[in-house]
Amino acid sequence: MNLPHVVIIGGGFGGLTAARALRRLPVRVTLIDRANHHLFQPLLYQVATAMLMPGQIAAPIRQVLQRHRRAQVVLGDVTGVEAGRRQVIYHAGESGQQRLDYDYLIVATGVRHSYFGRGDFEPFAPGLKTLGDATHVRNRILSAFEAAERETDVAKRRALLTFVVVGGGPTGVELAGAIAELARVAMKEDFRRIDTRLTRILLVEAGPRILPSFSEDLAAAATGRLRAMGVDVACGSAVEEIDDGGVRVGGVAVAGRTVLWAAGVEGSPAAAWLGAPRDRAGRVQVRYDLSVPDRPEIFVIGDVAAFEQDGRQLPGVAQVALQMGRHAARVIEARLLNDAPPPPFSYRDTGNLAVVGRNYAVLERGRLRLSGYPAWAVWSMIHILFLALPNMRASVFLQWVWSYVTGQLGSRLIVEQKFSSSSGRSSRSGG
Repeated sequence: MNLPHVVIIGGGFGGLTAARALRRLPVRVTLIDRANHHLFQPLLYQVATAMLMPGQIAAPIRQVLQRHRRAQVVLGDVTGVEAGRRQVIYHAGESGQQRLDYDYLIVATGVRHSYFGRGDFEPFAPGLKTLGDATHVRNRILSAFEAAERETDVAKRRALLTFVVVGGGPTGVELAGAIAELARVAMKEDFRRIDTRLTRILLVEAGPRILPSFSEDLAAAATGRLRAMGVDVACGSAVEEIDDGGVRVGGVAVAGRTVLWAAGVEGSPAAAWLGAPRDRAGRVQVRYDLSVPDRPEIFVIGDVAAFEQDGRQLPGVAQVALQMGRHAARVIEARLLNDAPPPPFSYRDTGNLAVVGRNYAVLERGRLRLSGYPAWAVWSMIHILFLALPNMRASVFLQWVWSYVTGQLGSRLIVEQKFSSSSGRSSRSGG
């Protein structure tokens, strides 16, 4: 109990990597998260489009850290940090508000959806950040096909079979491609009154092209692939309105009953908790060693950290969070052992990847640019290797092989959550 105490807020890529890296140091580690699982977010869209089940991309944090004997996991919702007293404040269910003392603090809270000042869009255009989001989106997608099967009005049926994805980054591109495969391959023989192959998928990007973080030739290749899959790609068109009837893009109304948001993110409240400087997206501006200005014992890592390298903001991708988590642990180690501090944090770019349906991806790493099946093979291998547990790797691999051979997906289930007004408790229905 006399060992220095490191508290980590967030069990994502950065937080979990930091906890693992601290395993051999003489410290106590407490990882606190509002969810009890580590989520592999790059495959979240596959849960939303019925390719994978939630348990295939999420692992209990306690199980991941079970061999770290000086680490404990706390299920709680952090509400603030008192930096002067070195305390984290969190809400722990029926136990109410709690406080946790720390010697070092690592904040890895990630980001949330940003609707660019249009919060009224959110009820009609959900995004993808959590397993709950993915299950909700899957329910909406599958329910739209079910409603279309029942609908007799041609115009209403067409609107039900129109899906709009807002945002042309990797998430939007992968989501649009996955919906196209779901409609045109996996479910083409499931219905009797509708032809799911006639489904319209519209990908809307306000910028001049999709995948702005990739080279123009790879973005063009991905655009061509999407259009070959039947996805309408509309660039240079901002979404002006979203409601329960559809969207208005560039002054044109599009009747679509399912709108999905993949257009932007903003930082968590971490900057406000710490009283730290932030960028325009609300991310905490950190120093060269990832610590907060004037608070050398506090580190901010991952998507919620604003860090510039070579004049450019580092992207919010898993590799950045992983490398930041390891670096923060190295800085703490050096301080504990009175060693020389490590060099300033420097991100080693491992490349960009985005998948566009089965057998096709785009990959960029330095001067290396790949598209098509070779990039897809690399994408598949990397994503399997970085899953948290061996059983998850085996499960996802087998599911992908099965889906590749048969065209069948893993979980086309509509699972609704209902709440009882009398008890306030929730119950699940569906199979």
